[in-house]
Amino acid sequence: MPAPAVPSPPAGLLAARVQDPYPYFAWLRRHAPAYPDRRPGRPAVWQISRYDDVHALLTDGRLSKNPGRVPGYVPGPAGLNRHLVHADPPDHTRLRTLVNAAFVPRRIARLEPFVADTANRLLDRIGQHTHIDVIAAFAAPLTFRMICAILGVPVELDNAATRQTLMATIAPAAGLDPARVESDLHALLDMLIAGKREGGEASEVDLLGALVRASDESGAMSEEELRSTAYLLLLVGHDTTMNLIGNGMLALLCNPGEAARLTGAQAGGTLLTTAVEELLRYDSPVRDATFRCAAEPVTLHGQLIGEGDIVSLLIGSANRDETHFPDAGRLDLSRTPNDHLAFGYGPHFCIGAALARLEGAVAFPLLLQRLGPVALAKPADELPWRPARVMRGLAALPVVRT
Repeated sequence: MPAPAVPSPPAGLLAARVQDPYPYFAWLRRHAPAYPDRRPGRPAVWQISRYDDVHALLTDGRLSKNPGRVPGYVPGPAGLNRHLVHADPPDHTRLRTLVNAAFVPRRIARLEPFVADTANRLLDRIGQHTHIDVIAAFAAPLTFRMICAILGVPVELDNAATRQTLMATIAPAAGLDPARVESDLHALLDMLIAGKREGGEASEVDLLGALVRASDESGAMSEEELRSTAYLLLLVGHDTTMNLIGNGMLALLCNPGEAARLTGAQAGGTLLTTAVEELLRYDSPVRDATFRCAAEPVTLHGQLIGEGDIVSLLIGSANRDETHFPDAGRLDLSRTPNDHLAFGYGPHFCIGAALARLEGAVAFPLLLQRLGPVALAKPADELPWRPARVMRGLAALPVVRT
C-alpha cells in the first residue's frame, strides 16, 4: 500500500522560519507530522514535529548519531566531529563518562557565587547606559566566562574575538573567510591543549586539563576526540545558555505581566525554578535536536523513513505541542508540570543542563532588577536571529531604558 501523500508547507511559513518558526511548526504538527524535506543532491531530512514522536525517537535505537552513515554529509568543521554528540555506544558511553564529572549538579551548584559575581560585574559595566544590547553586553560574556572557567581556558582568551571565531563555525559571519575561521579555531584548540600539557593555567574544575591527562595517561581519548570535545564544550556551553538568556529576556519583555512576577515579592524559590523551565520550553535555545539518521527503516504516520535518511527532531515544535502543553503558546512562569524537551531526553540528554539552569536562575532576576524598566528598542518581529542549523538565538537584543 503506498504511503499517503504529504502536503507541502506554505512558502511564506518556510521563508519566516528563522525569524519565527512557530507558525511553521504548528502547520507541520497539524498537516505533516513526519515531513520529508527533499532537495536535489541531498539525503532526505525528515522533520518530526509532535511531542510524543520527538520524545519517543530521542531514545529509539533505530536512529544513529553517527554522521558517517550519510555519505557526503558535513556535520561541522573538519577534524572536529569526533565527540559525544556524534557518537553511538560504546564510543558515546566512553566519551560521556570522561566529561560527566565536571557537570554533576552538586559541583555546578558550587559555582553560583561565581556566576552571580560575574553577572553583577557585567551589569556594573552597563551602569546607567540608556541603550543596551543584552546579548553583547551580558549574555555572551557571562556564558562564555562560565564555560571557560569550567574548561580551564586562560583568562586572556576569554574575549569577543575568541567568541566570534567559535560562533562563526555554526552561523556565517559577514567579512569572515570560512577557511580562515576553521584554521584559527584549530590553532586555538591546539594552543589550549598544548598549554594543559605544559602545566598551564588551571581553574577549580579544569575539565580540559583532566581530558588531556586522560588522553595522555590512559589513551582514553584520541587526539582528534580530544580536540573535538574541547570544541564541542566551548561551543554548546556558551551558545545554548546565551540563547536561553536572550530568548528568555525577549519573552519576558513581550509578556510584562509575567516579568513583573519575577521582580515581585515571590520572585525566588519555586517560582524562579518553574520560570526557568518555562522559558526553556517557550522559546527553546535548541530549535532542532542534533544530528540523527535512520540506521534502519522506520515507519511513522504511514511514512517510510529510509535507512540513511536524516531525522530532524524539532525540539521547538514539540515544546509548543498543544496536545501535550495546555495553552502551549502562552508564557506561564508557574507552569507545572513542565516536561519540556529543551535539553533532549535519554542517553544524549544535555550534559550542561545544570549549568544552564543555574545561569538562567541567576541572570533573569538580576537583569530585571538592575536594568530597571526597559523596552525593546525595535519591534520584536524586526530583531535579528542567527541562521544556525540547530540553535535558535538572537544576534542582538537591543533594549532602551524607559
